[in-house]
Amino acid sequence: MSTATVTAFRGHEVLATGALRDVAQVVWHAVKNAESHHGAVLVFDDATGRVIDLEMRGDERAMLAHVDVMLRMSQAALVHTNNEPNGATSGDSVDQVPRPRGRPKLGVVAREITLLPRHWEWLATQPGGASVALRKLVDAARRTTTDEDRTKAARDVAYRFMHAMAGDLTQFEEVIRALYRGDEARFRELIAEWPRHIAAYSAQLAFPTSTPMERTR
Repeated sequence: MSTATVTAFRGHEVLATGALRDVAQVVWHAVKNAESHHGAVLVFDDATGRVIDLEMRGDERAMLAHVDVMLRMSQAALVHTNNEPNGATSGDSVDQVPRPRGRPKLGVVAREITLLPRHWEWLATQPGGASVALRKLVDAARRTTTDEDRTKAARDVAYRFMHAMAGDLTQFEEVIRALYRGDEARFRELIAEWPRHIAAYSAQLAFPTSTPMERTR
């Protein structure tokens, strides 16, 4: 679970958006003040599109204590993930050359690679030589893969939210098709008939590089 920011919906309208602890307080008061008769209150993780379950049975202090536990667990999971090794494994197709003695040069790691003659011939014609050309190719491939991964992740995040909040709204299936085709124009055209806040948040999740939804609280 990522808890950087969250958005709470009451029915079809945004109740609050921001840090989890702040939004949780707004939700708690809304529920306890019986404002929830305007619609069920659901809190969504902005990073994943998943519903966050808040403990509302006790008093506000107990609810916040539960939120603090959730935040600590999320932070601990993040630290654990960041500390996992990223080095090559025994299954890699690149054999590591024994590191020479002395100070490493600019973090460059020497490893042996195997290419066909035509590959070596092409690399030899590139500016800077084989090493520079290979690094440029790897960087370009990484950028492409990263962009594709981000696009797919954004679509999945939007789908989770829309499945929870918009499954019974008009043209839902067509909206999902447009989402996964990456057809932003068609996507926005279809959701224009949806409740304003649901449409805006769906677009914000699906196409995060576009204009973000205005904060309402």
